[in-house]
Amino acid sequence: MKKKFKFTLAYQILVGLILGIVVGAVFFGNPSVEKYLQPIGTMFINMIKMIVVPIIVSTLILGVAGTGDLKQLGKLGGKTLLYFEAVTTIAILVGLLAANIFQPGEGIDMSTLAKGDIDQYVQTTEKVQSEDNGILDIMVGIVPENIVQSMATGDMLPIIFFSVLFGLGIAAVGEKGKPVLAFFQGTADAMFWVTNLIMKFAPFGVFALIGVTVSKFGLESLLPLGKLMILVYATMIFFIIVVLGGIAKLVGINIFHLLKVLKDELLLAYSTSSSETVLPKVMEKMEKFGAPKDIVSFVVPTGYSFNLDGSTLYQAIAAIFIAQMYGIDLSISEQITLVLVLMVTSKGIAGVPGVSFVVLLATLGTVGIPLEGLAFIAGIDRLLDMARTVVNVVGNALATIVMAKWEGRFDEQKEKEYYLSLEKTV
Repeated sequence: MKKKFKFTLAYQILVGLILGIVVGAVFFGNPSVEKYLQPIGTMFINMIKMIVVPIIVSTLILGVAGTGDLKQLGKLGGKTLLYFEAVTTIAILVGLLAANIFQPGEGIDMSTLAKGDIDQYVQTTEKVQSEDNGILDIMVGIVPENIVQSMATGDMLPIIFFSVLFGLGIAAVGEKGKPVLAFFQGTADAMFWVTNLIMKFAPFGVFALIGVTVSKFGLESLLPLGKLMILVYATMIFFIIVVLGGIAKLVGINIFHLLKVLKDELLLAYSTSSSETVLPKVMEKMEKFGAPKDIVSFVVPTGYSFNLDGSTLYQAIAAIFIAQMYGIDLSISEQITLVLVLMVTSKGIAGVPGVSFVVLLATLGTVGIPLEGLAFIAGIDRLLDMARTVVNVVGNALATIVMAKWEGRFDEQKEKEYYLSLEKTV
């Protein structure tokens, strides 16, 4: 039977991406591109942010209330955090290994590099460090003082904490909780409908965001840092196919099947450099792919704070790159210190703007790497961010499947049926 071609969202986003690159290149350096296109991109990102919190709250409450078992939920939470820590640590080690083998910072003449503005990241880092007392502060921060404020700022961990408790409360009151449960079921259904509506606007948002990005930098700014860019992209691809692919194979999943399921979301995440833009659709697809609602609604949002595989991998490469650029030879003990510090800082300030730069600023000083070195890679950070966002999305999607398999609750029949439905279209 001949496959039926459909001009799917992935193709629409791809067209938007290509047109954005063309427009940005043609009008390079023209401030009018940012003036007229940035509002379109900002509107799209804001529309996604608008629906993320209602979807997480409603789906998590439904999932937890459906389980209604505090012991089972605690067991899932422990396994999830253990898995996240293991995979992000592997990501850091892969990044360090790649940077040590291929030496991207060797022989770079810093006088040929343009410095970007990192003042906003320095200010954020100083603010975080002044408030941070380590793991205890992270634990305290999970409990919201004002849940409405946490929802307004999109602070994910307090939102998850409140939703879990609220879901358990609904389960505990039995029949009295059914009207509340029906309300959140209606909310979830309505928000997923809104998500599908907003996604129709995605190609325009991608076109605008990419057009602005390309118009801001020229080829001459990329050439001196070309080795770093190639290494980051190659290592990200290696991590997805080999590391995440290996994990997928261990649990009986083909990583390429997962990538095909998420092709729309990965293209959108790459184009916008934002994991948030695809969170609702990733949750929806992982449930269709065979993972239970309660596992999906817990693992995916939690992963946005604790499972930033792409970000930690990039941070490891960038740290060694800057050290090599300044001619600093880090010893094994210093690199082990770097791994340990990254493991903590990448969790402690997850969710803040420019998180990768903020984490690096909070980390580099501990091993004697000059902080101003970050200014040299600030100009291409958006392009590198596009790659690490894709890895973050794949890592979180895979985590839901691993947890569902680990709990013995993955629906393999559902997975086969959903993948076969995708095979019918090109």
